[in-house]
Amino acid sequence: MYDNKTHSTPNRIVSITQPHVRPIVRGKARAGTEFGAKISLSVKDGFVFLDNLNWENYNESNDLKGQIESYYRRFGCYPESIHADKIYRNKNNYQYCKGKNIRLTGIQLGRPKKEHKTNKIKKIEYEDMVYRIIVEGKIGVSKRGFSLNKVMAKLDITSETVIGVVFLLMNLEKRLLNIFLRFLVGYCRNEILPIFS
Repeated sequence: MYDNKTHSTPNRIVSITQPHVRPIVRGKARAGTEFGAKISLSVKDGFVFLDNLNWENYNESNDLKGQIESYYRRFGCYPESIHADKIYRNKNNYQYCKGKNIRLTGIQLGRPKKEHKTNKIKKIEYEDMVYRIIVEGKIGVSKRGFSLNKVMAKLDITSETVIGVVFLLMNLEKRLLNIFLRFLVGYCRNEILPIFS
């Protein structure tokens, strides 16, 4: 940096104990720069799927096509709609989704239209916002409830394992909750006899 008269260098070490960690400029009010892995998640019926995990600072909008194809491999069909963050709403992703007959939610690109919004359009926009909140909620639960924001592993591979285990535990908890609710509904309808009398 001194010889080249620059203020940055690629792949610089920002943590001696975790040299694989790179700074990610987020521009948020609380912290302008974050450190850690960039992850791309998808949520289906309350279950979380870790589609991509990368330590480099890159534009995650390029992950959308891979996430759509992963969805197709998992479930055998393409999703009806995708409720993604603003960064995913670019021309290439809109064209790709249009080609697959998928609705990419959010504000459309270009100049806003001056047409009056009907109640049906307002309802769809509200539902899109609610589904987006579900994804953000899963991220918050993974950080606060499962300590995703406190990964202390030293190697990149062990950190990736810890991150994967967090989402595995979240999905197991969701599965156990579904089983418990089915049991509870069956018990309340007197379809299941109590074990203790």
